[in-house]
Amino acid sequence: MAAKKTRGRQKIEMKKIENEDDRMITFSKRRSGIYKKASELVTLTGAEIGIVVFSPSGKPFSFGHPSLEAVANRFLEHPDDNTHPLVEAHRRVRINELNQQHNELLRQVDEEKAREKILKQNRKGRETQPHWWETPVDELNHQELLQMDAAIDDLHKTFLAKLNEKTTAASSSMALPMYFRHK
Repeated sequence: MAAKKTRGRQKIEMKKIENEDDRMITFSKRRSGIYKKASELVTLTGAEIGIVVFSPSGKPFSFGHPSLEAVANRFLEHPDDNTHPLVEAHRRVRINELNQQHNELLRQVDEEKAREKILKQNRKGRETQPHWWETPVDELNHQELLQMDAAIDDLHKTFLAKLNEKTTAASSSMALPMYFRHK
């Protein structure tokens, strides 16, 4: 049985992360997770949600459904929200549509990340395979030897053509009179 390459999900002790970079990374990841869960809750139940989070550097981040202001007004019991019920219903439908689009985009991002992981594994596999010219000749069959011979001939012809081209260019520049060569 193969040994595990990762430790999987680990229970971490709930205490402040001392390293500032690690703390910022954790904040960003956890904030995204909270927003995703809030969006799912809104989509599944139609709940009204308001979240305000301040980063360790003091920058505010918010998520609200239908909007942070509407939730805050409702929470603070301000009766100044005079939107028509039809407008509010249209806004709720639009927000639900946007939440569904958001969830679809998140699903597509997850698919692309999985595809990227597969491509990286394939590339890593190719990097460990030897190039055709590194393959030991003893291990090749007759057809593979003929293919290698043709490839080497093509490479040799290309090399000679380039060498001839460079030699011709170099000899023609030598034939120029001295006053054309240096300015």
